[in-house]
Amino acid sequence: MTGSWIGLPDLTGQRVLVTGASGGIGGGIARAFAAAGAAVAVHYRGATEASETAASALVAELRAHGATAAPVRADLSAAGAAGALVARAVDALGGLDGVVNNAGIQPLSALAETTRADWDEVLGTNLGAVFELSREAAAAMAVRDTGTDGGGAAPGSRWITHIASIEASRPAIAHAHYAAAKAGVVMHARAAALELGPQGIRVNTVSPGLVDRPGLAEAWPEGVASWVSRAPLGRLATAEDVGGACVLLASAAAAFITGQDLAVDGGMLATPGW
Repeated sequence: MTGSWIGLPDLTGQRVLVTGASGGIGGGIARAFAAAGAAVAVHYRGATEASETAASALVAELRAHGATAAPVRADLSAAGAAGALVARAVDALGGLDGVVNNAGIQPLSALAETTRADWDEVLGTNLGAVFELSREAAAAMAVRDTGTDGGGAAPGSRWITHIASIEASRPAIAHAHYAAAKAGVVMHARAAALELGPQGIRVNTVSPGLVDRPGLAEAWPEGVASWVSRAPLGRLATAEDVGGACVLLASAAAAFITGQDLAVDGGMLATPGW
């Protein structure tokens, strides 16, 4: 896979699970890892036929470009699903070197109208599943240290990356539950980095700003126009931008980076509020 992917670090030999890969951002992340030479487990929830179709099409696309890719299905809201998903990814790829926790939901709900069920669903999906999957993935990666899969890991070569959001520090109207969950994701990564560092596992977050998708400009013209006019780099993020940041954090160039949050927002967090 070439074109805009030229210049990515070489991740040949890495085996990576990307959750929520049937969506736009997840698909961009999976494509970036495949373009960098990694083998990719493409996770999809399978709640709709469309998600399964999208995952199958993405796997076929990656394979057509010479990448190793496999679809893995799991509803991460179900009990035991995280462990089962990691087991499927390990089986499909022959092991696991990294995970991108990308799966999540982003509903709109004014604070006064948000029910406890609404709150629990967003926190459970966007934060609870990240915790569970990270725990299971770390356990699977630790197997490498025992030599049971053919040898130990190079320093810094095992990693977990959460997809957070700049809303972790700059919330939006009707996103109180989402912003709280993403703030939790950032802190979970830091806490996990502290505990998993002695095992040689790095944990970081990537925080996108507004990410472009088909139809966004038509559905929310005033929001897109406002963002583009204020962002120092003058455009929205793309799924490729997010994927490139994830590949960077997975590479040897980031072998001593853990517990950090990388904003992919075109400089929006640097803009003044006055």
